[in-house]
Amino acid sequence: MGSLIKIALVCALPALLMANGDSEAAQKYFEITGRHTDFVPRAFNFILLAGLLYYLLAEPFKNFLKARTESIATELREIEAARQASKEAQLKSKEELEKAKVRAKEILDDAKAELELIKEQTLAKAEQELALLDKLFEEKCSIEERKMVKETTAKVLDESISGDDIPLDASKIINIVTKEAA
Repeated sequence: MGSLIKIALVCALPALLMANGDSEAAQKYFEITGRHTDFVPRAFNFILLAGLLYYLLAEPFKNFLKARTESIATELREIEAARQASKEAQLKSKEELEKAKVRAKEILDDAKAELELIKEQTLAKAEQELALLDKLFEEKCSIEERKMVKETTAKVLDESISGDDIPLDASKIINIVTKEAA
């Protein structure tokens, strides 16, 4: 950087010296060169300065632009990769959602089938229990009827027959009991 400043001062010194056209340096320049205008030397100096600046700054500027281009390209590749990964994740999520919907429908169908099965089993069990209760009721009625017949028979026998009465045989007792029971 220090050498760049020195070069700029060397190139700018003639322009500073000739800024005032009435100066002795300008008169001396005109006497030495024989020209009243210094366009050609100034143009040469400008071309020399531009070439020197190009020589000194072109390579770092090219490297900067190349590095910047590569960094932008790298960022774009990363963004594209992230976008692609996002698309893949979205597609995977959609597939999983569809699978979940199908699975939910299967579960719902299974639950309905199981509910129907439980309903049928419960109904069958209730019918069995009702049949069993009917049978128990009939048996209990039969037992109560026999019990009533025994009580009635015992009552009738106690009231109508005493030990002093006529001896009875089994067929006469059966006839009396059947009349009383009817």
